[in-house]
Amino acid sequence: MLTVLAFVVALGILITVHEWGHYRMAVACGVKVLRFSVGFGKPLLRWKGRSGTEFVLAALPLGGYVRMLDERDAPVDAAERHLAFNQQPLRARTAIVAAGPAANLILAALLYAVVNWVGMPEPQAVLAAPASGSVAQLAGLQGAERVLAVQVGEGDEVAVHSFEQLRWSLTRAALEKQDARISWVLMGTSTQHSTLLPLSQLSNDALDGDLGAVIGVQMPWAPPVVERVLPGGAAASAGLKAGDTVHQAFGVPVVDGAQLRQLIRQHPGQSSAWTVDREGRQLQLTLVPETVEDKGEQTGRVGAYIGGATAMVTLQQGVWQGLWGGITKTWEMSALSLKMMGRMLMGQASLKNLSGPLTIADYAGKSAGMGLIQYIAFLALVSVSLGVLNLLPLPVLDGGHLMYYLWEGMTGRPVSELWMGRLQRVGVSVLLLMMCIAFFNDISRLLG
Repeated sequence: MLTVLAFVVALGILITVHEWGHYRMAVACGVKVLRFSVGFGKPLLRWKGRSGTEFVLAALPLGGYVRMLDERDAPVDAAERHLAFNQQPLRARTAIVAAGPAANLILAALLYAVVNWVGMPEPQAVLAAPASGSVAQLAGLQGAERVLAVQVGEGDEVAVHSFEQLRWSLTRAALEKQDARISWVLMGTSTQHSTLLPLSQLSNDALDGDLGAVIGVQMPWAPPVVERVLPGGAAASAGLKAGDTVHQAFGVPVVDGAQLRQLIRQHPGQSSAWTVDREGRQLQLTLVPETVEDKGEQTGRVGAYIGGATAMVTLQQGVWQGLWGGITKTWEMSALSLKMMGRMLMGQASLKNLSGPLTIADYAGKSAGMGLIQYIAFLALVSVSLGVLNLLPLPVLDGGHLMYYLWEGMTGRPVSELWMGRLQRVGVSVLLLMMCIAFFNDISRLLG
C-alpha cells in the first residue's frame, strides 16, 4: 500500500509542476488557457478559476495537459484571436513549451537543496573489501580505506564525506570514461595515500553491468562483528558469540562484514580456523559452514548475523551553499542522463538501463519507507528524469515542438502539416517502443 501511495503522490506532484510551468508561462504570455488537467480519462474533480480556466483532476494519473485557445483545434472568435496560442510570436510559443521541463528541473534543484539544508544520514566514505577483479581491488585497495577526496580526470580534487558522494563521483567518472584518483587514509591511521583508478579503460559491457561492483564501491564498510548467533547453527556449534570481531577466516584476513559474508557463501562444508577478538582476548575457533541450496547453487551458511552497524554521517549545508549544491546536482544528473541516452542510441550502452513505471513505483515505496528526506531525494531524481525526457526531440514531447520552432526560426516558415503528421507518427512509434522496452526491463528486474 505504501508503494502505491508513494508512487501516486510522486506522479501527482511531478505532473502538476510540469503542467503548471506550461500554464503559468501561457498566462504570462497572454494566452487563454481553457483547461488545466492532471491525469487523463474521466474527471474526478473539476472547478473553474477566476480567468475561466477549467481545472481538472482525472482518473488516470499517468500524465496531464494544458489546453489553450488555438485556431488549429477549433474556430476562435475574432475578439479573442489575439489570445490564441498559434497567434503568439515564436519566442512566446517557445517559452510556453519549454516552461514545463524547466519547471521540473527547477523543482529538482529546490528538492536537492532541501536535502542539503536538512541533511540526510549517509554512510561514511569508507570502502568495504572490493570484489575480486574489480578496479579497486586491482589497484591495490583492500578495504577499510577512508576516502578523503576524489579527483576526476584533470579536474580539481573534491572533498568527499559520505559513501554516496564517493560512489556518485566514481560512477560519473566511469560513465564519462575518465580516470579517478582517490586520496585516503586507513582507518585508525593518519598517513595519507593516493590511488589511481583507471576507470577510462572500462569496456562498454562493464559499464552496463553492476557498476558499483565493477568499480569496487558496491557497499560501505561495516565492521566484521557477529551481531547475533542463531541456536543450533554452525556458528553456535563452533562457540561463536554475539559481539565477537572476526579477524581471519578461511585463511584470509577479514576486513569487513560484507567480505566475511561472501567468504562464508563461497566455502560451504569447508572447515576453517577463525581468529576472533572477544572482549580483548584472541580466540581460535573451528567452524564448518552448512551447505544450503540457493537458486540452484550450493552456498555456505553459519546461522549468524554478520556485520556491525555502518558508521554514519549527516551532512548539512547553509542556505546558499545548499541551493548551489542543488543546482549543481541537477545539472550533473541532467548531463549524465543525456549522455546515457546518447550512448544507448549509438549502441554503446544497453537498453536494459531504461526503467519504467514499475521500477519507479518500487523505488518510490522503498524511499518512502526510509524517511521523508530519502523520499524527497527520490522525487528530485525523478523530476530531473521527467524534465530531461520531455526535452528529447521527439514530436510527441515538448522537445519535438521545440524542434519545430527551431526549424521555423531558421527558415522563417513553420513545419508543413504533411511533415508534422509524418514526424508525429514516427515520434509515437519511438515512444511506444521505449515504453515497451522499459516495461520489459521492469518485469525482468522484478522477476529476477
